[in-house]
Amino acid sequence: MRNIPVNLSGYRLTVSENVEMKMRKEDGVEKVVTDGDGNTKFTVALMVKAKGQKGEEIRVTLDTDPGDGFSEDEMTRVELIDPRVTPYSFKNDRGETVSGVAWGAAGMKSLY
Repeated sequence: MRNIPVNLSGYRLTVSENVEMKMRKEDGVEKVVTDGDGNTKFTVALMVKAKGQKGEEIRVTLDTDPGDGFSEDEMTRVELIDPRVTPYSFKNDRGETVSGVAWGAAGMKSLY
């Protein structure tokens, strides 16, 4: 299963690392990640916290550039547009199984 919709309405999301273009290494060279239509993907780290609980940082891939106004220095509170998760599992080069979920969203908007 891929792109499973999630409801984050009960959580506070705060920018913990600024938005950047998503990059990957290919043959030792960093390349910009794009979708099938050639549109650049972006990534942002968010601190996700429910009231009265300890928070957790997640890294989210954004389908579009959210623009300016999202700063880790200002701890911008945000809302994800159409958030989703995709579970993954693979064996790394040491033969260990690595599993988790990849977070994605169509975009994000500031709450202030």
